[in-house]
Amino acid sequence: MTTTPAIGSVGVLGGGLMGSGIAEVAARAGLPTYLREVSSELAARARQSIERSLAKAVERGKLAADARDAALGLLTVGTDLGPAAAKEILIEAVVEDLAVKNALWSEASALAPPTTIFASNTSSLTIAAMAVASGRPDRVIGLHFFNPVPVMGLVEVVPTVGTSTATVDAVLALAGRLGKEAVLAKDASGFIVNRLLVPYMLDAVRMVEQGVGTTADIDTAMRLGTGHPMGPLTLLDFVGIDTAVRIAEIMFTEYRETRFAPPPLLRRMVLVGWYGRKSTRGFYDYAQDPPVPTDLGV
Repeated sequence: MTTTPAIGSVGVLGGGLMGSGIAEVAARAGLPTYLREVSSELAARARQSIERSLAKAVERGKLAADARDAALGLLTVGTDLGPAAAKEILIEAVVEDLAVKNALWSEASALAPPTTIFASNTSSLTIAAMAVASGRPDRVIGLHFFNPVPVMGLVEVVPTVGTSTATVDAVLALAGRLGKEAVLAKDASGFIVNRLLVPYMLDAVRMVEQGVGTTADIDTAMRLGTGHPMGPLTLLDFVGIDTAVRIAEIMFTEYRETRFAPPPLLRRMVLVGWYGRKSTRGFYDYAQDPPVPTDLGV
């Protein structure tokens, strides 16, 4: 019986919240990791973000200081695609735009060894849509982490009809090494979690529009009534209103079901730049401590 070789190094494309988190958990797992950003400024910001996250883990007693130092020693952050593509798996965590992702896969395919696995952290696009651009459809797979990556224990592993069994086995083993529990999901937009979660969040927005309850009362009801750690409107602010609209549009295009259509209120919030926590205002005003519900004019 042939044993699938274990993945021993990781490249990450994109140093935002998700990409930085993926690079952090890979380095913490003892894997040489190269995180690639598109500019020196963004690369430095990504490195600082990971350093802060590791420092907090040490302060909270979740990580030993020597383990932090070992992880930082395994992590390289730069702007060159080549070193990232040279790793045994290349994980993409860039903007949720198929054209951008496919351009990256095409460029990386010319640089990467033929054995390199290409994995996308997309939350809504189908993996098959990236397989052709990759030049290696048997080694393309979805690997969807959850934010914040160092804390959340789940990863969705999403093979296409063309993904090889060896690729699936290698990625499942990697998920375990990263300390994540993996679930296998069909290559359909939204996979498991967002297929359920996105309509739930959008329905909460519709309830605000219809005056069913206030922002605070809807969130409180779902926290205390169902045991959710945060309400759906707080969660939208955490995800990013603009990101949620983009994901909902992708899923609506895929399924043509009204439950995936972004409500008008969400679109208006994007137009005025109310993206949630990252812009300090969304369903709540984060310029105040503690945050207070925003007057949405509905």
